[in-house]
Amino acid sequence: MLLCLSPMLLLMLLVLMMGTTVLDADPGSPHPDPDGSPPSKIAVVGAGIGGSATAHFLRQHFGPEVQVDVYEKGQVGGRLATVTVNHLQYESGGSIIHSLNLHMQDFVKQLGLKYRRSVAGRTAVFNGEEVILEETDWYLLDLFRLWWRYGISFIRLQMWVEEIMEKFMRIYKYQAHGHAFSSVEELLASLGGSGFINMTRRPLSDSLLELGVSQRFIDEVIAPIMRVNYGQNVSIPAFVGAVSLAGAQANLWAVEGGNKLVCSGLLKQANVNLLQARVHTISPVRSGDAVQYQLGFTTSPAGVEGTETYDIVVLATPLQASVGSGVHFQGFSLPLDPLPGDYQRTVATVVHGYLNTSFFGFPDPRLFPFASVLTTDADRVFFNSAASVCPVNVSAGFRRKQPQEAGVYKVFSPRPLDKSQLKTLFRSYYSVQVTEWQAYPSYGSGQVGLPPVELHPNLYYLNGIEWAGSAMEMSSVAAKNIALLAYHRWTRQTDMVDQKDLMHKIKTEL
Repeated sequence: MLLCLSPMLLLMLLVLMMGTTVLDADPGSPHPDPDGSPPSKIAVVGAGIGGSATAHFLRQHFGPEVQVDVYEKGQVGGRLATVTVNHLQYESGGSIIHSLNLHMQDFVKQLGLKYRRSVAGRTAVFNGEEVILEETDWYLLDLFRLWWRYGISFIRLQMWVEEIMEKFMRIYKYQAHGHAFSSVEELLASLGGSGFINMTRRPLSDSLLELGVSQRFIDEVIAPIMRVNYGQNVSIPAFVGAVSLAGAQANLWAVEGGNKLVCSGLLKQANVNLLQARVHTISPVRSGDAVQYQLGFTTSPAGVEGTETYDIVVLATPLQASVGSGVHFQGFSLPLDPLPGDYQRTVATVVHGYLNTSFFGFPDPRLFPFASVLTTDADRVFFNSAASVCPVNVSAGFRRKQPQEAGVYKVFSPRPLDKSQLKTLFRSYYSVQVTEWQAYPSYGSGQVGLPPVELHPNLYYLNGIEWAGSAMEMSSVAAKNIALLAYHRWTRQTDMVDQKDLMHKIKTEL
């Protein structure tokens, strides 16, 4: 998922010219399988945005009578989290949401949450020696500079991202009409055909070069965005890169009070039973033709062992061994066991102190005009980005601290910053808080293909969507898909799963 501040440098690059898409409500029918009874109990393992959204959608589709238990070993919100500095909270995890993220918008509306007031700030790109690209306060000047330095590369990029996003937005129509997909590949193919599938297998840099985007533009603009969003370079898959680029533009927002409030709000609204526990085993329990699953778990902090049996189970936590989910499957094997691939280690360091603007070529901090600095993929650069950040509650009179003042900064880096690196970035500081995330897949770590959605009958895996693109909205789309898929599998509505030529069928229905 995206862990970045908005790279405002691309305000003029990626303005997607699309009309408003309506997210029609289709809660589904909470009626039982015509050949049997509705599920008695459903479990969701993980209470991040994916698990919370899944619980929300499951409640919509299966109705109020079904018991929904959500297991969370840590804090509700998962990779949406905050840290406290001087009695104010700041995002340490996923921090931005795009205006086209219709599920997230709908959650905020349903929960009565508020949009956080945005605070303007300029962005620069730093190559380890000097600032090579900077945003100004004049849009036309920025546009001219981009054209002078990169030619029409930014126009080609804009058209490419626009085309991809226009196709991806079809998912909301499909889901509003109740259609589900049994795999990530089927979902992507329904949106963009084989082109989207191929984009999950081809490097971003290759796709952009083929479009006619210059190498210089890739190195100086695209690479910094991939570094701040995913902590990786332009060799990541093209579809992942497109998701990242779509989120690096204007019309970005966040939730007043913190994005994690969406997760806690959805769980409360869905009236789930939240268990503070780590699930460690999943075993099938057979009764005739039916299969249930027994979950073995350890409560926290008491450490009491327990078991519960469920008709449907959704795993909304990464299953790769390196992430340490600790879930073991007993009595059956998965389609891929263990799941290949790894997760990217990203360190978020929140510092309260004085930025060393001399490091960026500005000896006088009063002349340093930038709120955030992105970096190129150069060996001498030890961090991915550094930015002045605002608290999750932005009052009407709030103003961003000037560089000559002590402010709160968030630095993303691949490894924890040592003392010499902190002294390089900051003249002095009062506090340092470090959060290490297994934030998103490491897209070059050996993952072949996309993980399955269906692990076993009525056992589903949400986080496979991250290998196509990691963002809050991608998890929300996957959550809606799994809720629909689980409902259609349970009620045996096979005609609502993996249908072809959906755009034509939906137009015919209308």
